Amino acid sequence: MSETRSEISQLGEFGLIDRIQEKFALVNPTSLQGIGDDAAVIDAGDDCVLISTDMLVEGIHFDLAYVPIQHLGYKAVAVNVSDIAAMNGIAEQITVSIAISNRFSIEAIDALYAGIKAACENYKVDLVGGDTTSSAGGLIISIAVIGRANKDQIAYRSGAQVNDIICATGDLGAAFLGLQVLAREKEVYLTNPDMQPSIEKYEYLVGRQLKPEARTDIIFDLREAGIKPSSMIDISDGLASELFHIAKNSGVGVRIYDDKIPIDHIAYETAIEFKLDPITCALNGGEDYELLFTIAQADQEKIKNHPDIHFIGYVHDNKSQNVLITKEGNVVPLKAQGWDHFKS
Repeated sequence: MSETRSEISQLGEFGLIDRIQEKFALVNPTSLQGIGDDAAVIDAGDDCVLISTDMLVEGIHFDLAYVPIQHLGYKAVAVNVSDIAAMNGIAEQITVSIAISNRFSIEAIDALYAGIKAACENYKVDLVGGDTTSSAGGLIISIAVIGRANKDQIAYRSGAQVNDIICATGDLGAAFLGLQVLAREKEVYLTNPDMQPSIEKYEYLVGRQLKPEARTDIIFDLREAGIKPSSMIDISDGLASELFHIAKNSGVGVRIYDDKIPIDHIAYETAIEFKLDPITCALNGGEDYELLFTIAQADQEKIKNHPDIHFIGYVHDNKSQNVLITKEGNVVPLKAQGWDHFKS
């Protein structure tokens, strides 16, 4: 009799994470938060230590045909620092582990670590360790980040309250569209290697894809305004997906408005050029690494004039209704269609 085989694609990435989480319980009193948020939370007295890790795999997360390796080093750090910011904390240290094949020269690794160093200097984090090993194929980068926050300042995904206002920083969809531009130029090059890439008009979009920035500035701005978000997450897998995480963890529903979603004009025009819906790009594109958070209505006045914080909707009590309101007033169910590593 043959054994039953279940495909991981049946669960998807987040289903797999849930399955793993169900099998483990926290037993140490210092372990305040485990799997299920942007970072783990460890009790350290008056403060808490925040720990997160992320892995970037060649051929899955990046293509060195169009990703400068120095930018890759910078991005690898930034996306991890973003996870600490998503807990309303500040990153302090990182470890970097890499697996490399003999395809890479010493000069290439120097360039990778030059990007890592530039990010460390920008975000004021220390590289305190890591590991190096060989790879049978491409390049793998795994970074662990350690941060800190006061216990009463940590923002979890699970804290959104009914009538809270939903906020998003920056603009959305640009990184996804930058990826479309890069992929198109790669195809042009493969067809005709004599063709030079034409990306000048897309410089902003390409920059958002190749060298994103963690929004640590927003954390300081919120603290200065005296605001602690009731919930928070960074936008790595797409706005819709992150809204679902907050809604599920908080046991609430969300309602957002398409005319409130921040989209840069270049991203909007490029989406049209690629025959894509700009709102869909913003909802499902991912890799923006902006912050999505909720605040009490009483706090709205404190940041209403912030140039980079946008009020896009509100939280309500029907957890089965996560919806988008169109300009015409139509109610459209949200769908989380962002990147999922294991879905077919």
